[in-house]
Amino acid sequence: MNTNSYKTFSATPDDINKSWVLFDAEGQSLGRLASQVATYLRGKHKPEFTPHMDTGDYVIVINAEKVKLTGKKMQQKQYFRHTGYPGGERFTTAEEMMEKDPTFLTKNAVKGMLPKNKLGRKLLTNLRIYAGAVHPHEAQQPEKIEL
Repeated sequence: MNTNSYKTFSATPDDINKSWVLFDAEGQSLGRLASQVATYLRGKHKPEFTPHMDTGDYVIVINAEKVKLTGKKMQQKQYFRHTGYPGGERFTTAEEMMEKDPTFLTKNAVKGMLPKNKLGRKLLTNLRIYAGAVHPHEAQQPEKIEL
């Protein structure tokens, strides 16, 4: 019996083929969109997925300003930051963040679904988010993914 056929596959840099994919966030629920984007960034949709390698694709998200939140989350969901000074806690609602930077909600949701280590930070560099429908990556011929 040949034991080589039973070995676990582990991707090497030569095995990795990255492609470009496009997600349209218009009318999509933020969490459901973010989980799909995180899956494609991580490469879990590919058979050659390896947990410690960047086997994912480059992801473009358009119409981030048109993503939706269910219920009263737009008014009640709060984002926290700290100024670094005593008593420097600052809270911002999702509605205020959407006015200030429409891409923040999507990026923050995806970031929370990636590993909290060097690999997660590297994977986040493969993500491009645009508020409107126009993006400068037509030359890469991204494949549109329907949700």
